[in-house]
Amino acid sequence: MKHGGFTLIETMVVIVLLAICATVSTPVFTAWRVRDQVDARANAMLGTLAYARNEAIRRKSRITVCRVDAARHCLEAAKACPSGIADWSCGWAVMIERAGAYIPLRIQPALGEISVASGLTAITFSPPAGQTIGSLRNFEIAPRAAAAAERGAGWRRCIRIAQGARISDGACTGTS
Repeated sequence: MKHGGFTLIETMVVIVLLAICATVSTPVFTAWRVRDQVDARANAMLGTLAYARNEAIRRKSRITVCRVDAARHCLEAAKACPSGIADWSCGWAVMIERAGAYIPLRIQPALGEISVASGLTAITFSPPAGQTIGSLRNFEIAPRAAAAAERGAGWRRCIRIAQGARISDGACTGTS
């Protein structure tokens, strides 16, 4: 009488093939996750800037987007995030000034794996047209712990702020 089933050799071959497939596909999934985080962070910054501009117009008040600490206070220019890096990865907030104090309207939490670099420590939108105040208005978003495969322009996003804000692939070049 014959019993149905797989032999030990057949089972081991299938397990080895599955292990090889998992080993080969892991870097692809990791790369996809990192690229997705970069895109999500760029879109979050772009959405924050659009929201701040619209609020400046709607409320007829100056609205500031700034880097924030854990207590939701704007960080000073030279002050670093808790990670020790002075970029926007510690999170940011849209603030309105009322009675000498900044009140948060919207807060974006920290994401330490993604670098959000800019020469700005805050950006202010003023009424009536929601124009920005300041000169250098670029944000470059990239993976922080970039492996050799994650260092190219395809892993970076640049947000340029002029009369509006837009995202482009690659590193920020120039100050426009």
